[in-house]
Amino acid sequence: MKLTVAAAPIRIGNKSAAVNGDRVAGGFRLFVPVDDLCAAGAPFDDSFRQLLLEAGMAVITPPSAAEPGAADGLRRTVGFWGLMFVSLGSIIGSGWLLGALGAAEVAGPASLLSWILAGAMLAVLALIHAELGAAYPIAGGTARFPHFAFGTLASFTAGWAAWLQSVTIAPIEVEASISYLSSTKWAKQHLVMLHTNGTLNATGFGVASVLMLLFTIINLAGAKLLSDSNSVMVIWKTLVPVLTVVVLITLSFRFSNFHAGGGFVPYGAHGIFAALPAGVVFALQGFEQAIQMAGEAKDPQRDISRAVIAAMIVGTTVYILLEICFVGSLNPANLVHGWKAPVTKGDFGPYATLATAAGAGWLAAILYIDAFISPAGTGLVYVGTSARLSYALGEEEVLPSGLTKLTKSGVPIYSILLAFVIGEIAFLPFPSWQSLVGLVTSATAIMYAFAPVSLAALQNRDPDRLRPYHLPYPKVLAPIGFVSANLIIYWGGFEATWKILAAIFVGRVLFEIALQRSDTVRRTDIDWRAASWIWPWLIGMTLIGLLGRYGHGAHDVLPNWIDLLVVLAYSLVIFYWAVSLAMEPEKVREAVEAEVRHEQSQVELNTA
Repeated sequence: MKLTVAAAPIRIGNKSAAVNGDRVAGGFRLFVPVDDLCAAGAPFDDSFRQLLLEAGMAVITPPSAAEPGAADGLRRTVGFWGLMFVSLGSIIGSGWLLGALGAAEVAGPASLLSWILAGAMLAVLALIHAELGAAYPIAGGTARFPHFAFGTLASFTAGWAAWLQSVTIAPIEVEASISYLSSTKWAKQHLVMLHTNGTLNATGFGVASVLMLLFTIINLAGAKLLSDSNSVMVIWKTLVPVLTVVVLITLSFRFSNFHAGGGFVPYGAHGIFAALPAGVVFALQGFEQAIQMAGEAKDPQRDISRAVIAAMIVGTTVYILLEICFVGSLNPANLVHGWKAPVTKGDFGPYATLATAAGAGWLAAILYIDAFISPAGTGLVYVGTSARLSYALGEEEVLPSGLTKLTKSGVPIYSILLAFVIGEIAFLPFPSWQSLVGLVTSATAIMYAFAPVSLAALQNRDPDRLRPYHLPYPKVLAPIGFVSANLIIYWGGFEATWKILAAIFVGRVLFEIALQRSDTVRRTDIDWRAASWIWPWLIGMTLIGLLGRYGHGAHDVLPNWIDLLVVLAYSLVIFYWAVSLAMEPEKVREAVEAEVRHEQSQVELNTA
């Protein structure tokens, strides 16, 4: 039984410092913030540590006390604003420039409902991630939360899905930047980077490689430079959409557009749901990036949940306003025959086109600049976060341990270089933005789905864990979060689902190879029972997609609305089954404590 002791004072002379500790089997562990001790006049050195040891207490410096400048661990240098901007910068990327157009083509004016629905579903998932990230503030958290609840195999599957999603977003954003640049008159005359079908030519590949290399260099410089450089970009990226909304609504807003071209819901509920994987979810995803960098947060327990929630609120609000602005500012003549082509076909800068038509050429110029900066900023973030995911998988010893090697700046050098290499390779089979968005959305949903089951399992198996943020109504919202993730997978279509399933199977083969070669991880160490729900879940969702109504290859066997009820019922069965299979409390505590010991050993090296 674990007893938490809060804010116990330790006196040094006539001053005191706050102390937090917990009583565990075998003694009392005392967590002393180093800054408080120093402020109270304590020399935090070996003699002071020995003094506490003689009093029967072991001092373990908390992660927030890590000193920058050491080379033996991820450096905790990123504060609330840096974390918030990392998440917000991931949310506001190329999606804001293309998401509204794609959603309107699929759902018409009802695309506004698509954004609201997606925002609500992802908000639930964001709140779930906020509790997990604050309770378990470690680098690459999305890959490691399932490890605590379901063991190594679950951790690898979640981490592999997260890595597939993350490592391909940087090249997608680079391609978006190049596409937007290519749509300008200057680029058409002086710097042709695309073939006539919109894919990269040799020049475009060269420019894309330079951008990927720039992202890599910034990430290698360290998390502090990453968060600082990203913060500047995010301020710009947030102000430009807000300015666009204000200007276009003022100059050219038409309420009549919301019932033009077949009415408010021209394609029915199917169109509303189909819009989510057509760019809506892709635009809104990214809130978890603050959690991936938890290992470099100054005060993760306090800042992570706040950063995730704040980024999600700002991002969702901006996107809903943008969709209202976009639909209301369209030329009514383009909507006479429906919503299949609300702007000129092949237009990579629809907001710039609307600004020009409204007589705001200055805004169009800003938008073309932002059409490069926004995707580039998101790509910068994802090179870093994908590297931290592979770092986490290396920590779990299911990928080569070399991925955990750190530079003197405290960043995972080989993980970052791997992200660069995979990004370069991705340009070849997926040479356009549109070719990867649906796949990335499905991979994102699979990654997100692990969080609700992990949270429910850990609340049952690790109930005494300090949780600075608590998910409201967890017994309701955790299942809703899992159902939401599965609905996004289903709406993404059968073709996307089976391709992601195939990619995860490749990862499973790699896992087996790593298992055979590992000196420390053995098959007997893996809790196969705890992870036994994963493949039935994924295969079942693929079969439902085959029988469903979305995407190429779907057989349209399940009737309208019945298909959603099937997804709902199947999701709840899998959710409660998975929670019941979680590892025993002793194993959960061992997994968490092993991770804590590892993190603390890195910190103690930093402060030695």
